[in-house]
Amino acid sequence: MTAMFSWINPKKFDFVLLILLAVLIIMGCFAIYTASTTIISDQVSTANHWWKQILFAGVAFLALGLVLRLPMPIFDILILPAFVLNLIALILVLFTPAVNGAHRWFSIGGIHFQPSESAKLLSILMVARYISKENISEYRQLIYGFGIMIVPVALIMIEPDFGTTLVFWAALLAMFIAADLPLFFILLIISPVVSMVASLHWLGILLWIIVLILLLLRARLSWVAITVASILNLFIALIMPVFWMELKDYQQNRVLSFLDPTRDPLGAGYQIIQSKIAIGSGGLTGKGWLKGTQKNLNFLPEHHTDFIFSVIGEEFGFLGSMVLMLVFFAFFARLIYVIGQLKVRERKVATAGIMAYLMFQTFINIGMNIGLVPATGIPLPFTSYGGSNLLINTISVAVILKYLNERGFIK
Repeated sequence: MTAMFSWINPKKFDFVLLILLAVLIIMGCFAIYTASTTIISDQVSTANHWWKQILFAGVAFLALGLVLRLPMPIFDILILPAFVLNLIALILVLFTPAVNGAHRWFSIGGIHFQPSESAKLLSILMVARYISKENISEYRQLIYGFGIMIVPVALIMIEPDFGTTLVFWAALLAMFIAADLPLFFILLIISPVVSMVASLHWLGILLWIIVLILLLLRARLSWVAITVASILNLFIALIMPVFWMELKDYQQNRVLSFLDPTRDPLGAGYQIIQSKIAIGSGGLTGKGWLKGTQKNLNFLPEHHTDFIFSVIGEEFGFLGSMVLMLVFFAFFARLIYVIGQLKVRERKVATAGIMAYLMFQTFINIGMNIGLVPATGIPLPFTSYGGSNLLINTISVAVILKYLNERGFIK
């Protein structure tokens, strides 16, 4: 038994992080079971999602063990070819049959795999490798970071899957911060997002451009750089109405229904309305296990995937939801702690990217369930049903555990 786990360094391996990961996955399997069970009168039926998720969890933990056992030199060598193969998969998936108007899945023997899921982790590892090189300039960090990320993002946009592309940018921003990119560069990176929001009103555009100029002046940038940044952000703000008109109807409806779900209560706003009803009806302690009416009467679509949090809120109430959120909080707090324990720059940057993408997905999914953000199709990590998502998220944590387990071997 000792020989079997001889590759674990008890003094460096983070058992706390592993336990928190296991708790999240177990809670997810339990939630999927209750989401898969329908009780109407005396009739009880249970879909097969729950036992499939248990199988996925078993495969995920096997993959975790394989990653931990893999020698670090081989792990490093495999990153580039795996990234290239993943790009090829993102191209090939565009030629698969469309599902709900999107080309996102390979289906083999009833098993579905999304290459966009593995693209998140592999892109993070690739970016971390190149922006963490010794004596690299800030401009090269930006070029490498955006240059590597833009390829998978562009392919995923074609699928189309806009929600997933947001995860890439959240991870990239966190990696830039972990790589000690100057704050004014971070400001320039997030400024287009603010410009998009400011484009809702001409006064917002004017005020934002003034604030941006003042912030860049404080950062002591040259007038040329300030002028270019201001013109670029002004262009983005002014072009947004044109971009809005180019969006497909369902994409526009998602945004409009987020702002006012009652605008289309039986269409784009239906999921958000039903999700908020489910969570609100759960009250403090919930309706009880398997007794959620929104779920049982199928008023809540996708309740075992994107809206699993609504099922938890309905059946276990505010207290049950808080238990899950506290476990997530402990998990992310642990990730923030371990970032400080890593001394190798590449590993520190990669861990920051992994943490950011998992945290961003968690925030977006829960926010979507309670009506704070538009419905984007982003699952709740480790909790929503789905093999690809669970497998890649678990491997991502395995990578962090591997970094921690091998601290001190490479400086």
